Amino acid sequence: MSSNDDDPTRDSAPDLQILGDQVTFQPRSYIEERGGSDDNEEALMKNMHSFRAEPLQFLREVSLYVSGTGWRAYDSVIGRPIFYPGFSEQMMNSVVSAPLLRTRIRQLAEQRVETEEKEGWLDSKASNYPLKRAQRLAAIENGLKEVAQKMTSDMICKFESKPFIRSAYYVVTQLLTRAYHQGIHVSSEEVLRLRKVAEEAERKGQSIIFLPSHRSHVDYVSMQLICYRLGLALPVVVAGDNLNFPVVGTFLQHAGAMWIRRSFGNDTLYTTLVQTYIDTLLQGGYNFECFIEGGRSRTGKLLSPKFGILSFVLDSILSGRVKDAVICPVSTQYDKVIETEGYVTELLGVPKKKENLADFLSGGSSVLSLKLGRVDVRFHEPWSLRGFVDEQMSRLTPSPSNHNWEARTPENTKLRQKLLRTMGYKVLSDINDVSVVMPTALIGTVLLTLRGRGVGKSELIRRIEWLTARVRAKGGRVAHFGTLPLSDVVERGLEVLGKDLVGVITGLAEPTYYAVDRFQLSFYRNMTIHLFIAEALVSAAMYTRVKQGGGPENQDITYAALREQVLFLSSLFRGEFIFPSEGLESNLEKTLVGLEQDQVISLHRDAEGKPVTIGLSKEEREAGRENYDFYCFLIWPFIEASWLAAISLMGLTPPAGQGPDDIWIEAAKAQNSAQLMGKTLYHQGDLSYFEAVNKETLKNSYQRFEEEGILYTIKSKDSKLSPPRLRLASEWMPMRDPVSGRVVADGRLWAFTERIAMSRREGKNRRDGATVSTRVLRLTDELGAKLFAEAAGKEEAGKMSSEEIARVKQDIKEERRRRKLEGRARL
Repeated sequence: MSSNDDDPTRDSAPDLQILGDQVTFQPRSYIEERGGSDDNEEALMKNMHSFRAEPLQFLREVSLYVSGTGWRAYDSVIGRPIFYPGFSEQMMNSVVSAPLLRTRIRQLAEQRVETEEKEGWLDSKASNYPLKRAQRLAAIENGLKEVAQKMTSDMICKFESKPFIRSAYYVVTQLLTRAYHQGIHVSSEEVLRLRKVAEEAERKGQSIIFLPSHRSHVDYVSMQLICYRLGLALPVVVAGDNLNFPVVGTFLQHAGAMWIRRSFGNDTLYTTLVQTYIDTLLQGGYNFECFIEGGRSRTGKLLSPKFGILSFVLDSILSGRVKDAVICPVSTQYDKVIETEGYVTELLGVPKKKENLADFLSGGSSVLSLKLGRVDVRFHEPWSLRGFVDEQMSRLTPSPSNHNWEARTPENTKLRQKLLRTMGYKVLSDINDVSVVMPTALIGTVLLTLRGRGVGKSELIRRIEWLTARVRAKGGRVAHFGTLPLSDVVERGLEVLGKDLVGVITGLAEPTYYAVDRFQLSFYRNMTIHLFIAEALVSAAMYTRVKQGGGPENQDITYAALREQVLFLSSLFRGEFIFPSEGLESNLEKTLVGLEQDQVISLHRDAEGKPVTIGLSKEEREAGRENYDFYCFLIWPFIEASWLAAISLMGLTPPAGQGPDDIWIEAAKAQNSAQLMGKTLYHQGDLSYFEAVNKETLKNSYQRFEEEGILYTIKSKDSKLSPPRLRLASEWMPMRDPVSGRVVADGRLWAFTERIAMSRREGKNRRDGATVSTRVLRLTDELGAKLFAEAAGKEEAGKMSSEEIARVKQDIKEERRRRKLEGRARL
């Protein structure tokens, strides 16, 4: 065996580091200072010149960008030409004249004329009726065309000027590479592969659809810089119109942004217009980019896929208006995300502040003084969207080649939804496959998965070494740093995280580090959790026995009980995590074997080799349960959040004398009440993790409960006028004590919360069952009473008409029938 066989980077493609006006190979993603005579590493890309320090070099650099010298000219680009005068006008004309949009305008005009006829505005008995009708129809069509033109102008990306894009590239590079002072890193192998795909796509007239993860506003900036610097045609980026504020909106629109509304409502014309614009882009072979998660992840892990824009892209292919497009999933990872502090305030319930120019300018200036490490961007191997559709259809239908997508049938709707869902989760899985775990994520994960107040530096390094090995063993990628000692890598990671996240106590036998802001640090821990979700669920299921204490035999769990609890937890977190696709039995067996090989657990098998009981191994007990505890600590905050959401449902039991249909509670207020209860329980010692009051996790839990029929929710098409409202399903409704009127700790919902509590971390000063059935249950009942009192005081918001009740009952009946037919696993 050669000396290089143990090198974890031996099978890794070299990185390209992009910083300022240089692109260099970095074989091991290693940031190293230039030093001794034996230093054979090529110097890293430097920051762009500063006017104060080097005014002449600064002015020379600016002049090179203005004149478009060398690569800055952005002339030899792979892909469809975009920067030329008249581009926007040509695009707008193509959209407005598209058959799909013209047909929709004609239909809307016809519907309006028919309405006017019914209302008596047009006299069908008049002698000149045909002429009047034709004139009125033409007038409405012309009016709709004018509206469509205005909407198109406001929406479309306006690539027009090379001098502008050169200047924009220079400005954003200045901002980004000063904040992320170690540059943007990409894999040379992935870049070369992407360039070949881009050349083939250009030859075929196809678009590349980039589908990146979304953790920061920096995501689309880094993507544009990479495409610009490596000579790929810039993609048109789907952006929410909340960023379209004065000055900045215009700048972004000319740099690649297309603006869309956050909600389309019932605007058929606007919906068709978006579809038409996407058709036009894909038909023309223009590169395209949208974020698979919709908005930015405030928690650090991937969010569930959002299907809005994807549904337009898929419809372009299914309808035949576009032959094919290339899908390229993209992972963007950061040493530190600029917005995490703002994310924490949002997740704790503080309303999101509307974007504005003042904050943008002040934020941009403050970025210049930050030292946030580096950005890693990784490209999954691109794949054909048409090929994906054909493959899926061959599984779903007996004769896929003859399928008629034009027919508006329930079967077609169901097929579309299956294709969308499968595509969305495939993209997320692809992103996870190429994601790189950054040093800050390793540090954050270790700090939040250790018992005790703090950890010595030597122990911190030891656990990071273990975690790095586990990440690689699970097929993950770690940002490697060549020959730089791990202690130096950790030191740099701690510097990037800063004293506001990780504190250090000096003057002791060794420096001792501790988590200052656990909530914010959890963002970085969540970047690794997808790799270990199976081990975490098995460990949490085992904890139902381990927490009981006693001898090792008393803590063993039967395979049947373990499987049942793992199935329950997997179902509980189906919308929270991305699970392997092999199925429960295969995943469970593989996970158990892996944990056994790692000496975390011991398996007792029968004569046929099937596992009978599972327990902690002797080696793991002697090591203080450190590896087993690691997996538990990963999942416990999420179990705690689900338990909090579930116990808050007990408070949705209607007051005595009211029927279940009398009052419906606003969903947002119910979730806010759950969050308030969580904060109270945390400070009273009944909740172990403050992260459990995370607004997004609570919202996901409520969504999961709705999917399983525990909650019923009614939603109007305009959520601003009538926000979503909810109530407990009748079969899950707790009883009230006939004397005291208090909610009784019994029934189906109570059993459900107790099932979650079985895998909760045991508190130091509490006993879960007794605490919950008394003090906690009384608190949730009191908060629920306030919700019902407020809803009853607002009759128009809380109560429902008899027609609404009848419609909801019918919806509930259909939902039950659908769930029964699908045979979905119940929680």
